[in-house]
Amino acid sequence: MSFLSPPAGNLDLGVNIDHVATLRNARGVAYPDPLQAALAAEAAGADAITLHLREDRRHIRDADVHALRPLLHTRMNLECALTPEMLAIACTVRPQDVCLVPEKRQELTTEGGLEVAGQLNQVKTTCSQLAGAGIRVSLFIDPDPAQIHAAREALAPVIELHTGRYASACNEAERQQELERIARAAELGASLGLKVNAGHGLHYSNVQPIAALQDITELNIGHAIVAHALFVGWENAVREMKALMVAARLAASTSFPGV
Repeated sequence: MSFLSPPAGNLDLGVNIDHVATLRNARGVAYPDPLQAALAAEAAGADAITLHLREDRRHIRDADVHALRPLLHTRMNLECALTPEMLAIACTVRPQDVCLVPEKRQELTTEGGLEVAGQLNQVKTTCSQLAGAGIRVSLFIDPDPAQIHAAREALAPVIELHTGRYASACNEAERQQELERIARAAELGASLGLKVNAGHGLHYSNVQPIAALQDITELNIGHAIVAHALFVGWENAVREMKALMVAARLAASTSFPGV
């Protein structure tokens, strides 16, 4: 069995191309092209392409989203804020997946999960609107039981657990505590019938424990792959990440026969 051709039902990799666009925009030129990166990532084994159209357009731009949608062979996972402008764009482009995320203009990257429980009616209405356009909705949330139950109540079929606190843990004890928190959240989400994804801050040295969690079905990773690609090439960086994930999942599965 090849790690690069895992069996159905194994762990998917969504490759985030935001920071390919960041590098392009730094010089105001047309390269590197995030569309080219997306197609090469698919060829290297990515199961989905993730991109975040931020309100300030700091990396991905509207033209990228529109141009990429008909070219993908896998799935487009469009991350966006819960605003009328972004929802209108999503309903026009109609990606296979939309992941609703919180957004602050001053943040370097998404700092935490979406507050679903505190704005349940708005989130539920948005999920209904996107579902009506044929789009599967994911909610990017902290691994918190209250938010997971709220996501189910909002009729979102997918949640993506924010792994940032795990990734930025200062020591092994804290990292283990966060890993256990994510594991419990993933188990709860799966028990409620939700598809459970995860991402944020994952890289080549910390992805394995998250990938080993049987209730998680997809990891979305971007910055680490873009950074590693500087040294090993883009396709190799994608292949290496996918291989690490699949190896961790297979090892976890064989450690617990019958799982």
